[in-house]
Amino acid sequence: MNWKQLFSRALAADPERLHFAAHSHHLWPDAAYEGHIAAAQDALELADRKWDKIMGPLWREAQGHIASMLNLPDPQTIAFAPNTHDFLIRVISAIPTRPVRVLTTNGEFHSFRRQMDRWSEDGTVIVESVLPDMLLEKAQSGNHDLIFASHVMFNSGTILDDIEQLATLARPEGPWVVIDGYHGFMALDTDLSAVAESIFYVAGGYKYAMSGEGICFLHAPPDYAPRPAITGWFAAFDDLSLPPGKTGYAPDGRRFLGSTFDPSGLYRFNTVQKMLANTQLSTSLISGHVTTLQQQFLRRDPLPDMRLLNPLDGKPHARFLAFQGSIASPLHDALGAQNIITDVRGDVLRIGFAAYHDASDVERLVEAITGN
Repeated sequence: MNWKQLFSRALAADPERLHFAAHSHHLWPDAAYEGHIAAAQDALELADRKWDKIMGPLWREAQGHIASMLNLPDPQTIAFAPNTHDFLIRVISAIPTRPVRVLTTNGEFHSFRRQMDRWSEDGTVIVESVLPDMLLEKAQSGNHDLIFASHVMFNSGTILDDIEQLATLARPEGPWVVIDGYHGFMALDTDLSAVAESIFYVAGGYKYAMSGEGICFLHAPPDYAPRPAITGWFAAFDDLSLPPGKTGYAPDGRRFLGSTFDPSGLYRFNTVQKMLANTQLSTSLISGHVTTLQQQFLRRDPLPDMRLLNPLDGKPHARFLAFQGSIASPLHDALGAQNIITDVRGDVLRIGFAAYHDASDVERLVEAITGN
């Protein structure tokens, strides 16, 4: 089983390419292309008035899709931005104490780690970084203003199982809990209903939401961070009539907005969601398909000299397999020379599976690795 027909444009653009980096840059389905064209068409036809549509029905539709997938009680807690880094700096800006005491894991993405390193240099933050399985114990010490962790670690595929326990520690006055869901959103069935009132959740459309760049979102719990210090005029849409000298904020997730942005990601995201609904293609169905392909790959055992960091154990699993070993980088390069796209981070080779793969693709990959 596969859904290659939904990705006909991307697959036809380079028919010889074997793309096993869906966890890094997911190929666009045809629906994403159609959404992109729709964004351009509205810009041509509506010009200035396009923003009424973007900030109205288009915005609400995207909020509704996300709230439904994450089982959030109120879609209006969701804000959009070009990247999750925008939200990170706004959340930090809303914490009144300095330096901000941050607890995190040693498996966070480069952008977060780099920002923490720079802020550590100038005294904005004090960071404590621990192994993922030590996070909850450290968080219970009560010595932190912000607890930041990925739902699925980008490098190893390790899944954080402590979200509900971390949520019990969160308070409007601190600490705040931020979950980076980028490798979990639409890769794992995720129900945030029990923690929606107490955690922040960020993710985006570049990976498993299949919507390309520029479409990231934040769920901001009510009563937390009402006035981010880093802010743009979009965050004041409900307060444009306030007198000079008073900085107002929207009462919902829009308080985390910046300023003018490229709206095409919203179009792509919504058209992809419609595609998934029309084809009855759910997160769990794609995940089951991916698991079958991962099992096929592992049965062939093409990388006996590498350590699999995230073995299949029958539980929810990342959409990629992470292999650690000294040959990670040269193997990545050798596969790339054959137009087989994987992903390498240091000594970890990541192989990502998707709805546009089938058993024959896995066999091609194994043959390329083993030479037979």
